[in-house]
Amino acid sequence: ETGGGGEPPVNPGGGEPGTRRELVKIKLADGKEIQLQTISSTMFYSVDGKPLSLIEFIESLYNTLVLPDFFKDETELRQLWSQPKTRQALLTKLENAGFAKSDLIEIQTLIDAKESDLFDVLEYIRFALTPITRKERSTTSVSKLSELTSDQKAFIDFLADQYEARGVDELEESRLERLLEAKYSSVVEGINVLGGVEVV
Repeated sequence: ETGGGGEPPVNPGGGEPGTRRELVKIKLADGKEIQLQTISSTMFYSVDGKPLSLIEFIESLYNTLVLPDFFKDETELRQLWSQPKTRQALLTKLENAGFAKSDLIEIQTLIDAKESDLFDVLEYIRFALTPITRKERSTTSVSKLSELTSDQKAFIDFLADQYEARGVDELEESRLERLLEAKYSSVVEGINVLGGVEVV
């Protein structure tokens, strides 16, 4: 069901002038209801290239996430998302099923979660859980760390800042050298300051 609320056309996110933003409520198969904001020009496509409405796309994504070969519950989703390799494997499986990362980023905007993570998009669609911001998540995660040297804590705080500003891609293993260079004068210096390769 949709409702424009009688509001005049707006221009969200730099879209075409005069595009109307609407509220869309989608009732999923398990009876949960999720709410998104959309614009009239939003269009998605199935894995075989068939155009899908927003509601059809969300229902299809929900049905896919229910399948046990993706994850069986919230705990498993959290475990998959917490490691770069399993996170990328999950995103690849979703893309192969017709849900590209760019589509998930679009949904992230539509659920007003641009300051959150793509993890929150999946959690919201599958479990109807309210997204939290990357800032909230990193603050909680960093607070749980213990037995760090002051240099290690400083680097973790630096990583948290990068995640908050740019998202989970900043935590990919392939970016570690670049992050060490950004924090220190070189990768070698960073490794030495932090206590060796294994520690890093």
